[in-house]
Amino acid sequence: MSRGASIGNTDRPVLVAGASGFAGSHITRLLVQRGRKVRVMLRPSSKMDAIAGLDIELVHGDVLDAASLRAAMQGCTTLFYSVVDPRFWLTDQTPIWRNNVEGLENAIDAALETGIERFIFTSSMGTLGLKPDGPVTEDIPFNWKNRAPPYILARLEAETRFLAPCHTRDLPGVALCVANTYGPDDYQPTPHNGNLWQTASGELKVAVDVSQPTVDIRDVAEAALLAEAHGHTGERYIIANEFVSNRNFFAMAAAQTGQKLPKFMPYKLAYGIAWIAERVAKLMGRKDMMLATEALYLSNIFREMDNSKAQRELGWNPRPLAATVHDAIAWFSAREITPR
Repeated sequence: MSRGASIGNTDRPVLVAGASGFAGSHITRLLVQRGRKVRVMLRPSSKMDAIAGLDIELVHGDVLDAASLRAAMQGCTTLFYSVVDPRFWLTDQTPIWRNNVEGLENAIDAALETGIERFIFTSSMGTLGLKPDGPVTEDIPFNWKNRAPPYILARLEAETRFLAPCHTRDLPGVALCVANTYGPDDYQPTPHNGNLWQTASGELKVAVDVSQPTVDIRDVAEAALLAEAHGHTGERYIIANEFVSNRNFFAMAAAQTGQKLPKFMPYKLAYGIAWIAERVAKLMGRKDMMLATEALYLSNIFREMDNSKAQRELGWNPRPLAATVHDAIAWFSAREITPR
Protein backbone atom coordinates (compact mmCIF):
# COMPACT_ATOMS: atom_id res chain seq x y z
CA MET A 1 0.00 0.00 0.00
CA SER A 2 1.58 3.29 -1.09
CA ARG A 3 -1.26 5.78 -0.98
CA GLY A 4 -2.88 7.47 1.98
CA ALA A 5 -5.34 5.41 3.96
CA SER A 6 -8.59 6.70 5.37
CA ILE A 7 -9.03 6.83 9.12
CA GLY A 8 -10.70 3.72 10.45
CA ASN A 9 -13.44 3.48 13.06
CA THR A 10 -13.18 6.73 15.05
CA ASP A 11 -15.21 5.18 17.88
CA ARG A 12 -12.14 3.12 18.73
CA PRO A 13 -9.29 4.75 20.63
CA VAL A 14 -5.97 5.91 19.28
CA LEU A 15 -2.76 5.44 21.24
CA VAL A 16 -0.19 8.16 21.87
CA ALA A 17 3.22 6.91 23.00
CA GLY A 18 5.39 9.64 24.45
CA ALA A 19 2.46 11.82 25.47
CA SER A 20 4.35 13.56 28.27
CA GLY A 21 6.81 15.14 25.81
CA PHE A 22 6.48 18.36 23.86
CA ALA A 23 5.26 16.82 20.58
CA GLY A 24 3.33 13.96 22.15
CA SER A 25 1.42 16.20 24.54
CA HIS A 26 0.36 18.54 21.75
CA ILE A 27 -0.76 15.61 19.62
CA THR A 28 -2.74 14.32 22.59
CA ARG A 29 -4.31 17.71 23.23
CA LEU A 30 -5.33 18.16 19.58
CA LEU A 31 -6.83 14.68 19.40
CA VAL A 32 -8.95 15.40 22.47
CA GLN A 33 -10.03 18.73 21.00
CA ARG A 34 -11.14 16.91 17.84
CA GLY A 35 -13.32 14.57 19.89
CA ARG A 36 -11.18 11.45 19.49
CA LYS A 37 -10.92 8.72 22.09
CA VAL A 38 -7.34 8.88 23.29
CA ARG A 39 -5.25 6.37 25.21
CA VAL A 40 -1.75 7.34 26.30
CA MET A 41 1.06 5.05 27.34
CA LEU A 42 3.53 6.48 29.84
CA ARG A 43 6.11 5.22 32.28
CA PRO A 44 4.88 5.40 35.89
CA SER A 45 7.60 8.00 36.53
CA SER A 46 6.53 10.31 33.67
CA LYS A 47 5.43 13.82 34.53
CA MET A 48 1.79 14.55 33.70
CA ASP A 49 1.87 18.37 33.65
CA ALA A 50 1.56 18.67 29.87
CA ILE A 51 -1.58 16.53 29.65
CA ALA A 52 -3.16 17.20 33.04
CA GLY A 53 -6.93 17.59 32.95
CA LEU A 54 -7.40 16.02 29.53
CA ASP A 55 -10.08 13.39 29.00
CA ILE A 56 -7.76 10.48 28.24
CA GLU A 57 -7.23 6.87 29.20
CA LEU A 58 -3.86 6.32 30.87
CA VAL A 59 -1.96 3.05 30.75
CA HIS A 60 1.52 2.45 32.09
CA GLY A 61 4.18 0.83 29.98
CA ASP A 62 7.61 1.19 28.47
CA VAL A 63 8.75 0.92 24.86
CA LEU A 64 11.51 -1.42 26.04
CA ASP A 65 8.81 -3.73 27.44
CA ALA A 66 7.25 -5.39 24.39
CA ALA A 67 4.39 -6.92 26.37
CA SER A 68 3.29 -3.53 27.70
CA LEU A 69 3.32 -2.13 24.17
CA ARG A 70 1.10 -4.91 22.87
CA ALA A 71 -1.31 -4.45 25.77
CA ALA A 72 -1.51 -0.70 25.21
CA MET A 73 -2.23 -1.10 21.49
CA GLN A 74 -5.07 -3.58 21.90
CA GLY A 75 -8.22 -2.20 20.28
CA CYS A 76 -6.55 0.95 18.93
CA THR A 77 -6.73 2.14 15.34
CA THR A 78 -3.79 4.54 15.15
CA LEU A 79 -0.48 4.77 16.97
CA PHE A 80 1.04 8.23 17.29
CA TYR A 81 4.63 7.49 18.30
CA SER A 82 6.55 10.44 19.73
CA VAL A 83 8.98 8.63 22.01
CA VAL A 84 12.46 10.11 21.73
CA ASP A 85 15.50 10.23 23.97
CA PRO A 86 17.21 13.51 22.97
CA ARG A 87 20.08 13.38 25.46
CA PHE A 88 22.88 13.75 22.92
CA TRP A 89 25.15 14.97 25.74
CA LEU A 90 25.32 11.60 27.50
CA THR A 91 28.82 10.20 27.77
CA ASP A 92 27.39 6.69 27.66
CA GLN A 93 25.26 6.59 24.51
CA THR A 94 23.73 3.17 25.25
CA PRO A 95 20.37 4.60 26.44
CA ILE A 96 20.15 6.73 23.28
CA TRP A 97 20.31 3.63 21.08
CA ARG A 98 18.03 1.52 23.26
CA ASN A 99 15.30 4.12 23.64
CA ASN A 100 15.37 5.51 20.11
CA VAL A 101 16.04 2.35 18.09
CA GLU A 102 15.18 -0.75 20.10
CA GLY A 103 12.08 0.85 21.59
CA LEU A 104 10.79 1.73 18.12
CA GLU A 105 11.48 -1.78 16.85
CA ASN A 106 9.37 -3.15 19.71
CA ALA A 107 6.57 -0.77 18.74
CA ILE A 108 6.75 -1.86 15.10
CA ASP A 109 6.43 -5.53 16.04
CA ALA A 110 3.57 -4.80 18.42
CA ALA A 111 1.76 -2.71 15.83
CA LEU A 112 1.95 -5.52 13.29
CA GLU A 113 0.77 -8.08 15.85
CA THR A 114 -2.19 -6.01 17.06
CA GLY A 115 -3.39 -4.76 13.68
CA ILE A 116 -2.68 -1.04 14.08
CA GLU A 117 -4.16 0.67 11.01
CA ARG A 118 -1.95 3.78 10.96
CA PHE A 119 1.46 4.34 12.58
CA ILE A 120 2.55 7.99 12.67
CA PHE A 121 6.18 8.30 13.69
CA THR A 122 7.62 11.61 14.89
CA SER A 123 11.10 11.48 13.40
CA SER A 124 13.70 14.23 12.99
CA MET A 125 15.12 16.58 10.40
CA GLY A 126 18.43 15.02 11.43
CA THR A 127 17.64 12.03 9.22
CA LEU A 128 17.64 14.17 6.07
CA GLY A 129 20.51 14.61 3.68
CA LEU A 130 22.37 17.93 3.52
CA LYS A 131 22.27 20.38 0.63
CA PRO A 132 24.26 23.56 1.35
CA ASP A 133 23.25 25.34 -1.87
CA GLY A 134 19.47 24.97 -1.75
CA PRO A 135 16.39 23.78 0.14
CA VAL A 136 16.55 20.24 1.48
CA THR A 137 13.91 17.78 0.28
CA GLU A 138 12.90 14.29 1.40
CA ASP A 139 14.55 12.78 -1.68
CA ILE A 140 18.14 13.72 -0.76
CA PRO A 141 19.92 10.60 0.58
CA PHE A 142 21.63 10.85 3.94
CA ASN A 143 25.09 12.06 2.97
CA TRP A 144 26.89 13.00 6.20
CA LYS A 145 27.19 9.72 8.08
CA ASN A 146 30.92 10.17 8.59
CA ARG A 147 30.28 13.48 10.41
CA ALA A 148 27.03 12.73 12.22
CA PRO A 149 27.19 12.31 16.02
CA PRO A 150 25.82 9.17 17.71
CA TYR A 151 22.45 10.78 18.50
CA ILE A 152 21.81 11.53 14.82
CA LEU A 153 22.96 8.06 13.79
CA ALA A 154 20.49 6.56 16.27
CA ARG A 155 17.63 8.67 14.85
CA LEU A 156 18.66 7.70 11.31
CA GLU A 157 18.76 4.01 12.19
CA ALA A 158 15.35 4.28 13.86
CA GLU A 159 13.77 5.88 10.80
CA THR A 160 15.44 3.38 8.47
CA ARG A 161 14.10 0.46 10.50
CA PHE A 162 10.68 2.09 10.56
CA LEU A 163 10.38 2.65 6.81
CA ALA A 164 11.68 -0.79 5.79
CA PRO A 165 8.68 -2.82 7.09
CA CYS A 166 6.34 -0.27 5.50
CA HIS A 167 7.48 -1.75 2.19
CA THR A 168 8.17 -5.35 3.19
CA ARG A 169 5.72 -6.19 5.99
CA ASP A 170 2.76 -3.87 5.25
CA LEU A 171 3.39 -1.65 8.24
CA PRO A 172 0.99 1.29 7.67
CA GLY A 173 3.57 3.86 8.68
CA VAL A 174 4.29 7.52 7.92
CA ALA A 175 7.37 9.40 9.18
CA LEU A 176 7.47 13.11 9.99
CA CYS A 177 10.91 14.77 9.82
CA VAL A 178 10.45 17.54 12.35
CA ALA A 179 12.55 20.70 12.66
CA ASN A 180 13.40 22.57 15.88
CA THR A 181 10.12 23.00 17.75
CA TYR A 182 8.82 26.13 19.48
CA GLY A 183 5.54 27.28 20.96
CA PRO A 184 3.38 27.30 24.09
CA ASP A 185 2.64 24.58 26.65
CA ASP A 186 6.27 23.57 27.07
CA TYR A 187 6.39 22.33 30.63
CA GLN A 188 10.00 21.09 30.66
CA PRO A 189 10.98 23.50 28.99
CA THR A 190 12.82 22.04 26.00
CA PRO A 191 16.31 23.48 25.31
CA HIS A 192 15.37 25.41 22.15
CA ASN A 193 12.21 26.91 23.60
CA GLY A 194 14.07 27.55 26.84
CA ASN A 195 16.61 29.70 24.99
CA LEU A 196 13.80 31.70 23.41
CA TRP A 197 12.29 32.39 26.82
CA GLN A 198 15.70 33.21 28.30
CA THR A 199 16.08 35.85 25.60
CA ALA A 200 12.63 37.30 26.27
CA SER A 201 13.27 37.40 30.02
CA GLY A 202 16.74 38.92 29.68
CA GLU A 203 18.53 35.88 31.10
CA LEU A 204 20.39 34.87 27.95
CA LYS A 205 23.54 36.98 27.75
CA VAL A 206 25.44 35.23 24.95
CA ALA A 207 24.12 33.33 21.91
CA VAL A 208 25.78 31.63 18.97
CA ASP A 209 25.44 33.37 15.61
CA VAL A 210 23.85 30.54 13.60
CA SER A 211 20.56 29.90 11.78
CA GLN A 212 18.00 27.11 12.06
CA PRO A 213 14.85 25.56 10.57
CA THR A 214 11.90 26.08 12.92
CA VAL A 215 8.34 24.86 13.34
CA ASP A 216 5.47 25.55 15.72
CA ILE A 217 4.76 22.57 17.96
CA ARG A 218 1.04 23.01 17.34
CA ASP A 219 1.69 22.66 13.62
CA VAL A 220 3.61 19.45 14.32
CA ALA A 221 0.49 18.07 16.03
CA GLU A 222 -1.65 19.18 13.11
CA ALA A 223 0.76 17.47 10.71
CA ALA A 224 0.48 14.22 12.68
CA LEU A 225 -3.32 14.18 12.38
CA LEU A 226 -3.14 15.12 8.71
CA ALA A 227 -0.63 12.31 8.15
CA GLU A 228 -3.06 9.90 9.76
CA ALA A 229 -5.76 10.94 7.29
CA HIS A 230 -3.75 11.63 4.13
CA GLY A 231 -0.17 10.42 4.50
CA HIS A 232 1.19 7.91 2.02
CA THR A 233 2.40 4.70 3.60
CA GLY A 234 6.18 4.36 3.62
CA GLU A 235 6.74 8.05 2.96
CA ARG A 236 8.35 10.75 5.07
CA TYR A 237 7.39 14.40 5.19
CA ILE A 238 9.45 17.43 6.13
CA ILE A 239 7.65 19.30 8.92
CA ALA A 240 9.62 22.54 8.96
CA ASN A 241 8.58 26.13 8.48
CA GLU A 242 10.77 29.24 8.40
CA PHE A 243 14.57 29.17 8.30
CA VAL A 244 15.78 32.02 10.51
CA SER A 245 19.00 33.39 11.97
CA ASN A 246 19.31 33.51 15.74
CA ARG A 247 19.80 37.26 15.45
CA ASN A 248 16.39 37.78 13.84
CA PHE A 249 14.69 35.07 15.84
CA PHE A 250 15.83 36.29 19.24
CA ALA A 251 15.09 39.87 18.19
CA MET A 252 11.41 38.92 17.93
CA ALA A 253 11.47 37.55 21.46
CA ALA A 254 13.37 40.49 22.94
CA ALA A 255 11.10 43.03 21.26
CA GLN A 256 8.02 41.41 22.80
CA THR A 257 9.26 42.02 26.34
CA GLY A 258 11.52 45.05 25.81
CA GLN A 259 14.72 43.18 26.72
CA LYS A 260 18.16 43.69 25.24
CA LEU A 261 19.45 41.18 22.76
CA PRO A 262 22.25 38.83 23.89
CA LYS A 263 25.71 39.26 22.46
CA PHE A 264 26.29 36.98 19.48
CA MET A 265 29.38 34.80 19.34
CA PRO A 266 30.75 33.58 15.99
CA TYR A 267 30.19 29.87 15.42
CA LYS A 268 33.89 29.02 15.09
CA LEU A 269 34.71 30.73 18.38
CA ALA A 270 31.88 28.94 20.18
CA TYR A 271 33.00 25.62 18.73
CA GLY A 272 36.55 26.23 19.90
CA ILE A 273 35.38 27.02 23.42
CA ALA A 274 33.30 23.83 23.48
CA TRP A 275 36.28 21.82 22.21
CA ILE A 276 38.48 23.10 25.03
CA ALA A 277 35.72 22.62 27.63
CA GLU A 278 35.27 18.99 26.57
CA ARG A 279 38.94 18.22 27.06
CA VAL A 280 39.16 19.98 30.39
CA ALA A 281 36.07 18.09 31.56
CA LYS A 282 37.60 14.80 30.46
CA LEU A 283 40.78 15.50 32.43
CA MET A 284 38.68 16.31 35.49
CA GLY A 285 36.53 13.19 35.08
CA ARG A 286 33.33 15.08 34.36
CA LYS A 287 30.63 13.53 32.19
CA ASP A 288 27.39 14.43 30.39
CA MET A 289 28.23 18.03 29.45
CA MET A 290 25.63 20.11 27.61
CA LEU A 291 28.37 22.38 26.19
CA ALA A 292 29.64 19.91 23.63
CA THR A 293 31.11 20.16 20.16
CA GLU A 294 28.36 17.86 18.91
CA ALA A 295 25.71 20.31 20.08
CA LEU A 296 27.50 23.22 18.39
CA TYR A 297 27.93 21.21 15.20
CA LEU A 298 24.23 20.36 15.06
CA SER A 299 23.28 23.99 15.69
CA ASN A 300 24.95 25.01 12.42
CA ILE A 301 24.54 22.07 10.04
CA PHE A 302 20.92 22.43 8.93
CA ARG A 303 19.74 24.75 6.18
CA GLU A 304 16.45 25.77 4.58
CA MET A 305 13.97 22.92 4.16
CA ASP A 306 11.31 22.39 1.51
CA ASN A 307 7.94 21.55 3.08
CA SER A 308 6.01 21.53 -0.19
CA LYS A 309 5.43 17.77 -0.07
CA ALA A 310 3.66 18.08 3.28
CA GLN A 311 1.63 21.01 2.01
CA ARG A 312 0.71 19.23 -1.21
CA GLU A 313 -0.03 15.72 0.05
CA LEU A 314 -1.15 16.37 3.62
CA GLY A 315 -2.76 19.78 3.23
CA TRP A 316 -0.41 21.16 5.91
CA ASN A 317 -0.27 24.94 6.29
CA PRO A 318 2.01 26.16 9.12
CA ARG A 319 1.45 29.50 10.86
CA PRO A 320 3.91 32.43 10.64
CA LEU A 321 6.96 32.21 12.87
CA ALA A 322 6.09 35.56 14.46
CA ALA A 323 2.85 34.03 15.80
CA THR A 324 4.81 31.12 17.26
CA VAL A 325 7.23 33.43 19.07
CA HIS A 326 4.41 35.62 20.37
CA ASP A 327 2.41 32.70 21.74
CA ALA A 328 5.43 30.96 23.26
CA ILE A 329 6.61 34.06 25.10
CA ALA A 330 3.06 34.86 26.26
CA TRP A 331 2.70 31.35 27.69
CA PHE A 332 6.05 31.38 29.47
CA SER A 333 5.34 34.86 30.84
CA ALA A 334 1.95 33.84 32.16
CA ARG A 335 3.45 30.84 33.98
CA GLU A 336 6.53 32.75 35.13
CA ILE A 337 8.69 29.73 34.39
CA THR A 338 12.26 30.12 35.59
CA PRO A 339 14.56 29.97 32.54
CA ARG A 340 17.12 27.21 32.37
